[in-house]
Parts: sequence; structure tokens; C-alpha cells
Amino acid sequence: MAAEHKIAWPVMEHFYTIQGEGANTGKPAYFIRLGGCDVGCVWCDVKESWDANKHPLTDLKTMLRWIKASKAQNVVITGGEPMMYDLTALTTALKSEGLQLWLETSGAYPISGVWDWICVSPKKFKQPILQALQQAHELKVVVYNKSDFDWALQHQKSTSPHCILFLQAEYSRLQQMMPQIVDFVKQHQQWRISLQTHKVIEVP
Repeated sequence: MAAEHKIAWPVMEHFYTIQGEGANTGKPAYFIRLGGCDVGCVWCDVKESWDANKHPLTDLKTMLRWIKASKAQNVVITGGEPMMYDLTALTTALKSEGLQLWLETSGAYPISGVWDWICVSPKKFKQPILQALQQAHELKVVVYNKSDFDWALQHQKSTSPHCILFLQAEYSRLQQMMPQIVDFVKQHQQWRISLQTHKVIEVP
């Protein structure tokens, strides 16, 4: 499926919060979650985002109004799978306002738009493409079972030398997988542990 060109995008939800995961953990950011996803992770915690038709189309002016009202300087575009759409027009407009733009994607589609930070979190249900992995500033692999460690090492090979590498336990499996993640990081010291700190401090 090619990226869709739009002047309005299906928005499931939007909110100003603290980034809870990965390299930008602890920083304030305005999140815009686009609807539409065909990756189909069985443990996805936002499955209601999958059907784009269930979410209202929102134009650029409306998004800018939300962000300006919050006074946020960082904006996260997430999903769903945001790269199902061509976000060139959206990101160009947001960048012209002096905003920092962070992308969260599975890497299953070519990356469009202008980004300050790209987090690729590859999923086995729809594998990432090489171009997305090569552009990633951050590779964040969700660990659900032991086979995900080999999956992480496999995709590390396609990233740039400057890409930050994270392992993050799937939240429902945190207690089971964290001891194995700790052991893995001790043995593969390029990797770091990411925690879903927003769930600990109870923010969206």
C-alpha cells in the first residue's frame, strides 16, 4: 500500500503529556495519534486506532491550534501507523512554526516528512523496510518473548552506527521478561533498557 496524500488526517486522540519511552523519556511533548494501522500487533494497547474510518479527519489549522494552546515545543506523531500517510505537508507546516517533530513508526512503510527524531519500533506482524531502519535515530524493540532478542540483533544490522538501541518489555510481560532483558543488555552493551515510565507516573 502506497502512502496516502492527504490535507487532513484521521486523528484518534491528541494530548499534551510527558514522553514516557525511549531516548526522549521525561521530555514534554504534544502527542497526535493518527488512526489507521495494518501492522496488527496482538498485544497492541491502542487497537481502537486500527480503523482509520472511526476517527474524524482533522486539518492542519486545527492541529496547530491544539499545539499552540498547549505551548508545547515538541510534537510526537504516532499511531496507529502514521507512515501509511504522506506527512510531508503536515511536517513542513509544523516545522515552519519552530516545532521539534518526533515520529513513532513500525518502519513498515517509507518515511515521509521532515523529522528531528525518528523512532522505529519494528514488529514481526509486518516487517520493517530497510529505508526506515537506515533513517532511524532510535530502534526500540518490544520484547514479548525470548525470540525477540534475536529479532533485535537482526534489525540492528540495518541501522546506522549512531542509532540508539533500546529493548522495552511489553508491559503485560514486564516481570517475566525484565530479568532476561537485563542479562541481554549486560552481554550486548550497545543496547539500553527503555521503560514505559508514563505508566508509572500515570500520565497518558
